[in-house]
Amino acid sequence: MPKVVPLVRGMRDLRSDEVNAIGFVESAFSDVLSSYGYEYIRLPVIEHTALFSRGLGEATDAVSKEMFSIIEESDALSLRPEGTASCARAVIDGNLYRGNKPKLWYAGSMFRRERPQRGRYREFYQVGAEAFGYEGPDIDAEFIRLVQDVWERLKIDHAITLEINTLGSAESRHAYRNALVEYLRPHKEALDEDSQRRLDLNPLRILDSKNQRTQEILQDAPLMEDFLDEHSLNHFKEFRNLLERHDIHGQVNSRLVRGLDYYTHAVFEWNTDLLGAQKQVGGGGRYDGLCELLGGNPCPGVGFAIGIDRVALLLQQLEIETPKAQPDAYILALSDDEQAFADKVSQQLRSETKLAVRSHLGGGKVKARMQMADRSGAEYALIIGAQEAACNHVAIKWLRAEREQITVPLAELSATLLNSD
Repeated sequence: MPKVVPLVRGMRDLRSDEVNAIGFVESAFSDVLSSYGYEYIRLPVIEHTALFSRGLGEATDAVSKEMFSIIEESDALSLRPEGTASCARAVIDGNLYRGNKPKLWYAGSMFRRERPQRGRYREFYQVGAEAFGYEGPDIDAEFIRLVQDVWERLKIDHAITLEINTLGSAESRHAYRNALVEYLRPHKEALDEDSQRRLDLNPLRILDSKNQRTQEILQDAPLMEDFLDEHSLNHFKEFRNLLERHDIHGQVNSRLVRGLDYYTHAVFEWNTDLLGAQKQVGGGGRYDGLCELLGGNPCPGVGFAIGIDRVALLLQQLEIETPKAQPDAYILALSDDEQAFADKVSQQLRSETKLAVRSHLGGGKVKARMQMADRSGAEYALIIGAQEAACNHVAIKWLRAEREQITVPLAELSATLLNSD
């Protein structure tokens, strides 16, 4: 007997209820983003590896350790680990910011070769939005207000906190980077292994370390705020004032740096305490130099990305119901003789309503057919026997409510079901 081919480590099969939960979250973002005037863009899953190594930074974990890459005719290609670089590339390729300020959103699979655990998979789902051409912090604040609208719509705003920080201008960030390295280098041997590797490659990520000894060393490390120039300070001050105007509280976290090299000025993260170690739900920030870094004309940009899987998990944790994958109606003929009429009823309901209609297939005794109807999760069974078929009628049996079974003419069936509440 052939050996079963197993699921790839870190991947998963999403069943209908999980797909519906993810779709529920994505739909909430789609509705709110559209209401703010953002346009949907569909981006490719595979890009040139250089797009990410140049845009995200060679030393970032996403590029140095976590990308799925292949070589095709000496050209390195990678599955996308995030969406911002791809979106910026699309804006540059299409010259979308010439005389325009595009506001775009996307959703789909991202891929990182991380260690799988609860809430973290090697294929995961994100929704993100990017805006190009806006220099002031008003667009940064709009993003946070927009995401807050989604949290409120999903009824999870009480379970999510917002942290903010600023990395300042590129010059401020560079000056702080040098000061941090100078402070940490004498402590190198005491740092955790990842932090030692990052010291020369991506030292700001050391601030994110979860290692207790490393955090103790960082207690006396220089702070980013001491290296901000006047423009950076004013930018962040205005950003905070705008959040206050939107009645949104963002906790300043001076250790918040984000994991990718392209960020400047305001950065932000949404976190929850209800998902264990995987507390981050999403994040974003400003990346004014990214387009130029990717070969385009200078163009300020800002964006965010939300882990749809994490939000769906949070909804489950809070016992918030999401749409279930089950039919509204289950149509069954009591014998094969009435199957043709049952098929006619199914097609009529599908054409006249938006009800999810499942037809019984596979024959069986009447009791077995009724058991299948009940197990389907449908609200009602539409039963067709010889008498109903002869009279062009349908019997309606409610499966989830104490209601008397009724029989109606086929011509009145759609209206009866739609008004049955």
